[in-house]
Formats: sequence, C-alpha cells, structure tokens
Amino acid sequence: MADDALTAGAVARQLGVAVTTLRTWHQRYGLGPSHHVPGQHRRYTPEDMDRLQVMRRLTAQGVSPAEAAAWARRVPVPLPGSSPPGLGLLGVQEPDAGSAGAPGRASGSSGPPGYDRGLDSSGSSDGARGRAHSRDGGGNAIAVGRAGPAARGLARAAMRLDAPALRDLLELTIADQGVIGTWEDVIMPVLVGIGERYETTRKLIEVEHLLSRTITEVLASVARPPSRRPTQVLLTAADEEQHTLPLEALAAALAEAGVPTRLLGARVPPEALAGAIARTGPSAVVVWSQLPGTANPAQLTRILTDRHRPVLVAAAGPGWTKDDLPPGATLLSSLPEAVATLSAAAGQH
Repeated sequence: MADDALTAGAVARQLGVAVTTLRTWHQRYGLGPSHHVPGQHRRYTPEDMDRLQVMRRLTAQGVSPAEAAAWARRVPVPLPGSSPPGLGLLGVQEPDAGSAGAPGRASGSSGPPGYDRGLDSSGSSDGARGRAHSRDGGGNAIAVGRAGPAARGLARAAMRLDAPALRDLLELTIADQGVIGTWEDVIMPVLVGIGERYETTRKLIEVEHLLSRTITEVLASVARPPSRRPTQVLLTAADEEQHTLPLEALAAALAEAGVPTRLLGARVPPEALAGAIARTGPSAVVVWSQLPGTANPAQLTRILTDRHRPVLVAAAGPGWTKDDLPPGATLLSSLPEAVATLSAAAGQH
C-alpha cells in the first residue's frame, strides 16, 4: 500500500489539476487521501485515484463539483475498464445541482444523484414527449423525455460520436445500478429518442450504429457465471429477425443474476433452433421479435410440440402479442420480469 500511495503533488500532476483543487475536493466533498502513516502527511491510494479520475472527468465536462463528487464516491474501485483522465463521461451540465453540499436523490430513485425516473420498462416517457425539446436543448439534441443526466449525457456523447465517452458512461452506470437499471433508465430513452429523430428526419443512422456497437461491447464485458455452471437458458432471435440488442441486454442481466445463457443471435431459422434445442436440452427458450413481421407463432408451436420441448417457451419483444401466442407459450413483457422468470426456470431461485 505504501509503495502505491501518492503525494498531493504527484496526484495533481497526474490529473492535471492544481493542488488547491485537490484540497477543495477533500474539504468539501470528502475525496481526500486515505493512506496514513503516523507523523507523515496522508497520501492518495490507487482507490483514491480512481475516484478522483471520475471527479476530474465529470467536472471537465461541465458537471457541477457536488454532482460529480456524488458519482465519484459511489462508483466501485478499481474502476472497470478504467482509462486515463480527461475522457468525458456525461458531456452535459446536470440540472438542479444545488449548493456545494452533496445533492439528494429523487424519491424512489435507484440511479445517480438527481436522477429523475420517468420511464417504464418499455421505454415510454410518461407524457414527457412534449417537454423533451426544451429539456434536451432542441435543435440537434436527442430527446430523452424525463430521463436523468446519465441518459442525456449518453445522448450528447452519441451525437458527438464519442465512443470512449459512451463506453465510460455505460460501464460506470452498470457498475452503479446494474444492467437492468442502465438498460431501462439510460439506454432505452436514448434509443427511443434516436428512433423518433430518424422517423422525422431520416438522419442519425451513424449515431445509432455507433451507440449500438458500444452497447454490445459493454454488455458483453459484464462478468459471466463460472463455466462449470450448466447453461439452461437459450436466447434467440426469431426467423428473419435482425434486432438482437435487447437479447444481449437480457443475457447480461441474467449473468448478473448468476444465470448462464446461450445466445444464438439474429435470424435463426426454425430448423436451426430445433437442432440447438435437441443438442443442448435447455430448460428455457426465449424467442425475440422486434417487428410483427417476424413474430410467426408457428415458430413457438414447433418448439412446444417437439419431443425436446423445454420447460419454459417464452416470447419476448414488441413484435409479439399475447392473443397470437400458442397455448403453453409465455409472453415476457419487461426485462425485470424476464430475468425473474428465467432465473426460476433455470433453478436459480
């Protein structure tokens, strides 16, 4: 520990800030050195440095020091995928920063300080679409409704095509509030906002592609359960369905819950899916459909009537409707419901 601990001067040089700034962050926000040897000045440990890097990144992007410190105090250390200071995380001034004291949380919020939860699990905005233009700066901004500062920061970074900032923010948010919270409160509002902009302008395809690619990379980096644990859940897109990002989120959320999965990916023909089920014998199969055109109930009927039928056959995604499902199929309508249902099917609860 002593060999790794740094003086205030050394920390200031590494972060590119003044020593007086470090003193202010220590006195006002509690981000000070934690290593102490009697008779010597306190020194900064690597864990202290990780928090200070977050503080530096956020304040460099215009986030108030009080809000930035609240984030920095709550992230785990060492940081996942930690990168050098100077990379922006939010890229947006957070609202309602208040005084120099640490900000409070919105009632019932599980997100970062000042987080304003206004989205249900489907990504709808609770009547906030009319206010989105003014809250997000209008013009070239991606509207995210009543979503909080992390979603607005993700939208700004996406518009800048700033992949390092996108990755930083997603990794920090997953570490702070898990895959489900990140997907519902941060990722979905931005994806919905991009989709709405595309419908009216036919623009932002490049933004959506970069954001989706980064989301895929970050979700894939979520730690998976040990390989010795049997894989009981098979995830697949419907025949001709090309959208897989929600399935990737489900796989990562299940991994957090200790449930290993097999993810087959996009456009899986019924014959191929039947072969995979026969060879792996899963307890649960989830078939994702984004669009009604790929939600053919015959795909589910084939699984339900096969001699290798899993215990749970589930449909997920907005392409499916409950009335069209064959008897015995289950409709998963939200990410939390899917994680709970599949965890039970896999024998985790």
